[in-house]
Amino acid sequence: MKVRVFLAVLFFCFFSGPALSGQNKVDLSQSQMPSVVKVPPEALPSAHFDVEAATNAYLAQIPASARARSDAYFEGGYWLILWDFLLAIFVYWILLHFGISTKMRNVAAGISRFAFLQDIIYWVQFIILLDLLTAPLEIYEGYFREHKYGLATQTFGPWLGDQAKELLVSVIAGAVLVPILFWIVRKLPNTWHIWGALVTVIFMCVMVMISPIYIFPLFNKITRLDDPKVTQPVLSLAHANGIPANDVYKIDASRQSTRMSANVSGLGKTMRITMNDNLLRRGSPEEIQSVMGHEMGHYVLNHIYRGMFFMAVTMILFFILLRWGLDWSLARWGTTRGVNGIGAVAVLPRVFFIVTLCGFVFTTIGNSVSREDEHEADMYGLNASRQPDGFAQAAIHLGEYRKMNPGRLEEIIFYDHPAGRRRIHDAMQWKSENLQLFQNQLQPVENPVTAPTGSH
Repeated sequence: MKVRVFLAVLFFCFFSGPALSGQNKVDLSQSQMPSVVKVPPEALPSAHFDVEAATNAYLAQIPASARARSDAYFEGGYWLILWDFLLAIFVYWILLHFGISTKMRNVAAGISRFAFLQDIIYWVQFIILLDLLTAPLEIYEGYFREHKYGLATQTFGPWLGDQAKELLVSVIAGAVLVPILFWIVRKLPNTWHIWGALVTVIFMCVMVMISPIYIFPLFNKITRLDDPKVTQPVLSLAHANGIPANDVYKIDASRQSTRMSANVSGLGKTMRITMNDNLLRRGSPEEIQSVMGHEMGHYVLNHIYRGMFFMAVTMILFFILLRWGLDWSLARWGTTRGVNGIGAVAVLPRVFFIVTLCGFVFTTIGNSVSREDEHEADMYGLNASRQPDGFAQAAIHLGEYRKMNPGRLEEIIFYDHPAGRRRIHDAMQWKSENLQLFQNQLQPVENPVTAPTGSH
């Protein structure tokens, strides 16, 4: 739900013209993470290798200004979680309290007498109006704030174009799912929450399968990577770990962001190994191999399927809570403002209200599950790639938008990945247990990251 529509665009173009055109950019050259992270003396293999000293030495390479900027960006995100939640709740209340949802239902009924088409027409009105009402916060959060911290590369026009594409995807996806769910509610009034959860899970699985082929290319150009210096080690790593991949793909993420990333996405024949051009441009060979080892860990450890199972369990729980919440709210406030039952499409803002409330409460649980998966993938990647120094370098680069050293409770509540310091510590712990692999790799401190290049 990211599109920012016409009226909001006019408002921000009028009051913020220079920023929208890419002028008055903030100079962040003195607060960037180092592009090349060297192996500090404390992290070189020796008989007296100290995990804590090696970890601290890597962290010491981060400029104080870069650490302060990263901390400020990530900590500001805590408040945005709250503001996003409160704004969404407020918008749903407006749609219900002022009878706007009923008016949209009436418009749909005036266009078509078929319930299926009425649901689709209502959905299109709902998603566009929702985007309009949340536009100011989203433009600040997704455009201005990202530029302020040096994480975005798009000017406003291309950024807005991507939001329009996201809206189109949301419109089409909702036009398929929403009428089916309301048909289930009307036909199966006693068990709709069970069948609704099942259909939603199936729909989300299909979206995961088709996204690499049909959705991702809407936003970025994805091409086959032909550089054997990059692809040969990555494909060798994949084949050694039972991943049936014959190609590596590159995505031009730099057109939108400075963030480095990679993934093994899709299911079955849609599975792809993809890395973005920021990683290719800034990452050392060792860093690239460590990152890809991590992503392959997700695939080999069946995190995609485990994530789907968790999603299915969560969705069933959400639908149970949704049924209870709708029954309770209708009993408490009745069929006010023309919302005449669960099967009426005008009830959709109330549905979103309950789902958003449940999602906010369950955020910490979801983060904890994700963080555990990411830790498992970290350890798998270290064992597969044998590149602990490359992994430490990757953790520092990812620290451009993640606080490196949070408190324990802070990490539990807000982090869906292990914190950067913890990841570097894990890499150095792995290195300390495998020093025999590095005995022939001693080098002067001034050289860039170098790690074993033997078979994986």
